[in-house]
Amino acid sequence: MQKVNIQQKFSKINDHWNPRIAGEVNDMEVRFAKLKGEFVWHKHDEEDEMFLVVKGTLLVRLRDQEIKIDEGEFLIVPKGTEHLPVAEEEVHVLLFEPKTTVNTGSETNDRTVTELGRI
Repeated sequence: MQKVNIQQKFSKINDHWNPRIAGEVNDMEVRFAKLKGEFVWHKHDEEDEMFLVVKGTLLVRLRDQEIKIDEGEFLIVPKGTEHLPVAEEEVHVLLFEPKTTVNTGSETNDRTVTELGRI
């Protein structure tokens, strides 16, 4: 058992939209990611997705609204919900997701990460 220093883990990430595994809880992974710019519209057919903002502000666009998530806040996007994460400035997020969750959900494109690294 080891404690995790969140800032130290984020300091090891030098790119955007490429989640890294920092730990596991039951069948879930604790993923760290830095985000900047606009991602892609996508949905997760089988999994909910939780965004916990550690630094910055994340905008999550839905087809009928936009939700702003500030530092210290989180949002759970229910499975099957199309969403588009947008980070005008760099944002640090923790994601709590099943191990099977692909970052681009049901979409496959140049931002799809099939093998996550560990930090």
